[in-house]
Amino acid sequence: MEQMLNIFIRSIFVDNMVFAYYLGMCSFLAVSKNVKTALGLGTAVTFILVCTLPINYILENYVLKEGALAWLGEDYADINLSFLSFIIFIAVIASFTQLVEMIVERFAPALYASLGIFLPLIAVNCAILGGSLFMQQKDFPNVGIATAYGLGSGIGWLLAIVGMAAIREKLAYSDIPKPLRGLGITFILTGLMGIGFMCFSGLKI
Repeated sequence: MEQMLNIFIRSIFVDNMVFAYYLGMCSFLAVSKNVKTALGLGTAVTFILVCTLPINYILENYVLKEGALAWLGEDYADINLSFLSFIIFIAVIASFTQLVEMIVERFAPALYASLGIFLPLIAVNCAILGGSLFMQQKDFPNVGIATAYGLGSGIGWLLAIVGMAAIREKLAYSDIPKPLRGLGITFILTGLMGIGFMCFSGLKI
């Protein structure tokens, strides 16, 4: 339980997908103009990370990696399907993205319209694929810790985009030099927020 909590907190603050690895920046920069829209996209990303990471963990450890099929018998112990990891992970992510898109379109049409192309583009959001690849790299001991990592990574991405959206809404009332308006000041803010999140790297977790 302690390890799960450590992974969860670390994935939010220390290994933040946006400010530590700068993953998912296209959606982060484009949708962080409005808090409500940013909250909707951040929630969708969190949901997909929580759903896909444990599924990809199970597929990785019981189907794909070398020796994963040993549970079928000795004849399958030497089979290595790890070369299929990318395509399998992306297929799982795309399936859940389609599910989220249908749910949002059905129950929140205004949010669906405001997110536009960036909702289906969650399927190729590198923060989500990065979560599965980091899971593969970190070699978590069980599916519970992998799920905690997915939840923490999603919440970290959600905090990042909502925080940026809140700042950008306030910037509408600021006197920003014309060359820096829009993406210019957003890039600067992203760098400053990244520096701020570096303070959490000193936490002993």
